[in-house]
Amino acid sequence: MELEREFPQDPDLAYLNHAAVAPWPERAAERVAAFARENATQGASAYPRWLTVEQSLRRNLAALLNAPSVEDIALVKNTSEALSFVAQGLDWKAGDEIVTTDQEFPSNRIVWEALADRGVAVRTVPMTPAEGAEQRLAEAMTERTRLLAVSSVQYGTGLTLDLYKLGAQCRERGILFCVDAIQSLGAQPLDVQGMAIDFTMADGHKWLLGPEGLGVFYVRPDLRDRLRVIEHGWHMVANRGDFDQKDWTLSPDATRFECGSPNLLAAHALEASTGLLLEVGMSAVQQAIDERIQWLAAELHKRPGVNLITSMAPGRRSGILTFRMDGQDSQRLYRALMDQHVICAGRGGGVRFSPHFYTPWASLELALKRLDELIT
Repeated sequence: MELEREFPQDPDLAYLNHAAVAPWPERAAERVAAFARENATQGASAYPRWLTVEQSLRRNLAALLNAPSVEDIALVKNTSEALSFVAQGLDWKAGDEIVTTDQEFPSNRIVWEALADRGVAVRTVPMTPAEGAEQRLAEAMTERTRLLAVSSVQYGTGLTLDLYKLGAQCRERGILFCVDAIQSLGAQPLDVQGMAIDFTMADGHKWLLGPEGLGVFYVRPDLRDRLRVIEHGWHMVANRGDFDQKDWTLSPDATRFECGSPNLLAAHALEASTGLLLEVGMSAVQQAIDERIQWLAAELHKRPGVNLITSMAPGRRSGILTFRMDGQDSQRLYRALMDQHVICAGRGGGVRFSPHFYTPWASLELALKRLDELIT
């Protein structure tokens, strides 16, 4: 694979923001351009073929998740929608508890807090220090705990949790396990079966290298009927092609969570980008990201006053590296870096870099060169 062709980089740009919105690979851009041209010249005459692209995307996502079947894959608008399907779909009772962390993105916090009017309480567990995080989560779970909701990787600090350990704890105690995987899917291998994950979801526009507006939702097959469907339309029924039927039943597979027309434009792009990730292999992707993160951390340590917010311990690292500098306002430094075409983010109390597996080493060097120019 020619990475330079797949990811043509502006030489004046250091793009280190895959934890926010990622660039598309060239094959995704080409696929969308061809789709648009086909629409312009032929309308929807090729609709059946478009649906085969969507089905290929489901297969790619099932492979990236190690889902039991493609029938377990729902295509959703975004992570927040899928989290809402879980939060609003379960049969809660007053006194139920949800355990989560103190570092969650609002999407994985607000949906649970919104259940307060049903008498559901949210117990928040500190993730600092990183050592012992899983043990603290386990100790917070009681006989009232119905669900553990965590992010596989925390968006601000880059903390990676041991999902195997947490999943085993939940399964042993009969607690549901919900994982927001938006900051790991496409950057790290994920195994919903081995990790005993009941629900997981992710958007396509970060590490999966796709567009906004399309994501994935996985529900463990034997739990599908325990989620009350909260969105209804023509697409989520068993016989969706029979528009004259008066009676209807839910689709037996995960498409019951897809209420209306599919986002086929985004599906063309995401099918291409997920295909690229599978072609490279997730172990190779993770290794390449880790090499870049370790190099950045070592180089940043050479700068006086740099403090890493991200844990660099084995098993804790991710594609996110967040740091702050003594005597520097992190938000001001982030904005100054952006002005110098170092595309990053201000998160977790510092400046967040998030390279992907393909990120040119020259881009990393350029980012640090421009950082040095700002702080000297």
